[in-house]
Amino acid sequence: MLARKSIIPEEYVLARIAAENLRKPRIRDRPRKARFIAKNGACNLAHKNIREQGRFLQDIFTTLVDLKWRHTLVIFTMSFLCSWLLFAMMWWLVAFAHGDMDPSTESTTNSTKWTPCVTCVRSFTSAFLFSIEVQVTIGFGGRMMTEECPLAITVLILQNIVGLIINAVMLGCIFMKTAQAHRRAETLIFSRQAVIAVRNGKLCFMFRVGDLRKSMIISASVRIQVVRKTTTPEGEVIPIHQVDIPVDNPIESNNIFLVAPLIICHVIDKRSPLYDISATDLALQDLELIVILEGVVETTGITTQARTSYIAEEILWGHRFVPIVTEEEGVYAVDYSKFGNTVKVAAPRCSARELDEKPSILIQTLQKSELSHQNSLRKRNSMRRNNSIRRSNSMRRTNPSLIVPKVQFITPEGSQSASET
Repeated sequence: MLARKSIIPEEYVLARIAAENLRKPRIRDRPRKARFIAKNGACNLAHKNIREQGRFLQDIFTTLVDLKWRHTLVIFTMSFLCSWLLFAMMWWLVAFAHGDMDPSTESTTNSTKWTPCVTCVRSFTSAFLFSIEVQVTIGFGGRMMTEECPLAITVLILQNIVGLIINAVMLGCIFMKTAQAHRRAETLIFSRQAVIAVRNGKLCFMFRVGDLRKSMIISASVRIQVVRKTTTPEGEVIPIHQVDIPVDNPIESNNIFLVAPLIICHVIDKRSPLYDISATDLALQDLELIVILEGVVETTGITTQARTSYIAEEILWGHRFVPIVTEEEGVYAVDYSKFGNTVKVAAPRCSARELDEKPSILIQTLQKSELSHQNSLRKRNSMRRNNSIRRSNSMRRTNPSLIVPKVQFITPEGSQSASET
């Protein structure tokens, strides 16, 4: 505005704005990498330029199951309507070829003994109704087939076979869509964030998994994979390089008993791809840890799989999950409101390799944590003591009756001493 009114020259204003912009540091965020597996378990992958589309029709049942519900319902409806219309046309042709559509046959019915192929079928509408009655076995009783036409018997057999095939395929498709394995996985939950903390003297990567249903997951197992972009010594770029990392499980069968939420632990040792990563390096890493939980549903016997992933921003260094399982009146209770809650704990900021080479780092970290904990307790106790003294003083000032009067004590020698209590 000042430059427009010619109070300050416009060249000076532009130069000052440019100087202010140069002084401010420009912080550019690192471009965020696309996730390979979303938090809900969906694969973030798009298939493009597929030339052989006919391969999907070779496995038509799986294609129908993978379709969306609206497409499946449209195909379900159209398959029955098309079959009814097709066989209605065939019944109409059978009746037309036999002469059942000719009105002159009705006048000669009383004089000569004439039998139609299908009774009461004199139009396409009546043929369509008869087709529905045959295929869904309604049988109202008005229209029926006679033994006059062998062709009609062949059409009847053919329609029954086609109707059974359509019923089997479509009902099986609907059943498989409603009983898909990922439906059960909706009640298998993972913590939104993972943590790295010290457990049994080792740095460990941990996350929490739970099941909201009372029905069990039989033979449940957990696998962890690290997905990252790597380059081989020959210069080959592997955009999705998958590396399996072991899970610390004291059970030899590597199965978990998922009756209550569990904390799955991975010890960061020499076999782990996180062995050389420190707390400062973690934020700069372009990696993704994929967690896969597999098991058999107890009620249906179908194998289910639940997935999630953790990127570097979702891993908290120096945190631990709070306990959520308590015993109340002889029953173990799980508080799912604290499922993903964490608390900050003492943990070395170095990598697991440095911790193995210098074990004194862990001892120093624990000692510093103990000293800070003791100092915080002292400060808390002193603050409580000061608050209690201030509260008692304020109560004495506001209520004079609480002040204790002076009392004189007379000794046997006759001397007097005044003491205040």
